[in-house]
Amino acid sequence: MATKRGSTHGYARSDRVSEQIRRELADLLRFHLKDLRIAPKLTLVTLTGVEVTADYAHAKVFYTSLADPAANELIDQGLKHSASFLRRELGRRIRIHHIPELHFVFDPSVQEGARISKLIDEAVDSDKKLQEE
Repeated sequence: MATKRGSTHGYARSDRVSEQIRRELADLLRFHLKDLRIAPKLTLVTLTGVEVTADYAHAKVFYTSLADPAANELIDQGLKHSASFLRRELGRRIRIHHIPELHFVFDPSVQEGARISKLIDEAVDSDKKLQEE
């Protein structure tokens, strides 16, 4: 994380709050969310980041999933459906004046990285075959 001016410990307060929200949500998703529609798939979900607005009214929670693409829609719906429960539980765990409204956003960077890695592997294999001929 980048440091910002005026912070006493190297990180802006919003960065610390964002990281704490990410950690607490990861714990809630792993151990406390009981939604049977998505609970089995949550082991494949990783929270990649949280962005909190300056007034702490809203938080974008970025997540990625290693589940098959068909399951991603179900995961997205389940996370959005569970947002109010997760927000309430956050309120019990962290002490800030206002608990932000949670907005879950799929982060395709991990899947895109895997796709690019696969393309590179295929190109290397193709080059090896051409050199052997």
